[in-house]
Amino acid sequence: MSAVIVAIDGPAGSGKSTLARRLAQTLDLPYLNTGLMYRALTLQALQRGVDPDDADALAALAREITFDLDWRVRPPELTIDGSRASEQLQSADVESRVSRVASHPHVREVLRAEQRRLSERGGVVEGRDIGTVVAPHADVKLYLQAAQSERISRRINERSAPAEPVGDALSARDALDARTNPLRPAGDAVAIDTTGMTSDQVYEKALATTRGRLAQRGRR
Repeated sequence: MSAVIVAIDGPAGSGKSTLARRLAQTLDLPYLNTGLMYRALTLQALQRGVDPDDADALAALAREITFDLDWRVRPPELTIDGSRASEQLQSADVESRVSRVASHPHVREVLRAEQRRLSERGGVVEGRDIGTVVAPHADVKLYLQAAQSERISRRINERSAPAEPVGDALSARDALDARTNPLRPAGDAVAIDTTGMTSDQVYEKALATTRGRLAQRGRR
């Protein structure tokens, strides 16, 4: 029997990371934040002076990065060139360029292959196209959404940044993502609107949904 995969998709700031990590801990599965992979590529492109619009150079750079899972921690989480994700991945420079880097089909093809490899042993996998492209065979598919004002508020709390720059950055990212990599929930995904919900409430609802779907499929 193949390993259990829970796919969580949704826009930035909808609560994917908080939920995914907690579900992975509860279900004893690896946790894979695919967004960090695009951020890692963006950071290396910045450091090496690679144009964020140069798809071929970015794809070549993506192949040089070693992505793995650290099985010494619970839940197992992503490592990038042997190290855990650094705070640099959340910098304003990375934030302003990551959507451009992720917009190239060739780049996404390279990283999607890595994401499939990393999830071969199962996991809670979060991103924008997990249930539709990366793991359309996932046992459970969740789609998180939230009002933009709430998403901005969460980003401010996460990063202790001024409201205006965060709001502008999120709006700009939404607009670019909508043009280059539109969000499209899988047909069999369960949508959860997290607006006005605490992280505990989101977790409880998602956990109940996940356990119900796994039970229906005879998976757990």
